Amino acid sequence: MQNIKVITVASGKGGTGKTTTTVNLGIALAALKRQTVILDADIAMANLALLLGMEKVEVTLHEVLAGEKDINEAMYKGPNGVIIVPCGISLTGFQKSHPEKLQEVLMKLLGKAEFLLIDAPAGLGKDSIIPMAIADEILLVLNPEVSSISDGLKIKLMADTIETSMRGIILNRVRKREGEIKRDKIEKIFNLKVMAEIPEDTSVIDSVAKRKPVILTKPNSAAAIAYKRLAADLVGEKFEYKREGLIKRFVSSVFGR
Repeated sequence: MQNIKVITVASGKGGTGKTTTTVNLGIALAALKRQTVILDADIAMANLALLLGMEKVEVTLHEVLAGEKDINEAMYKGPNGVIIVPCGISLTGFQKSHPEKLQEVLMKLLGKAEFLLIDAPAGLGKDSIIPMAIADEILLVLNPEVSSISDGLKIKLMADTIETSMRGIILNRVRKREGEIKRDKIEKIFNLKVMAEIPEDTSVIDSVAKRKPVILTKPNSAAAIAYKRLAADLVGEKFEYKREGLIKRFVSSVFGR
């Protein structure tokens, strides 16, 4: 069986950009020729499919957790060859699913790729603890504000309780404005390294509207570069920024490819 690193992307509250981070990081890892699976484990409030324009796929994690389909039927090839396991967005699908089967499903994914990225539900409910407990490492997504940091500390406490390693912090929506909590202070509060600072970037907003990750729509944007640098860091490679050619960027912006 192929060794796989299971990384759960977690946050203490919704709206931090956790799902956006998971999607872009997974695609960046795949671009580095790492076989990567992204799984949306937010059974109740799934958003990953919406970010990728996959909300109409027939088989999702909901059907797998309902016992109607096998996990292999819910795996879809995405950009750069990344494998996506979306969760459904319908209330009916959520009502039919059995969240207690999530750990069994996650175990079946082991050996499917080199990296398994799990987009966990925000907060400390049962559905969020399972993805953290099965992980080799947790990446904690924070915004540089008091409420996000306060809730993030609860995630760290839970990780310590279940003895899952915290790999580091992804500081998202950084504006470098007065009133933000600075990187060095956050590192002292959590006793963790801030592995990446993702700037507040209008390119991300545009990418969400287009249902295509910013790493693809605007590969030279500040946010996309930060995600690529983080992916290189995770695999132990030196990041080298290569600006996309003018013609390729023109084709991408006009035709979306």
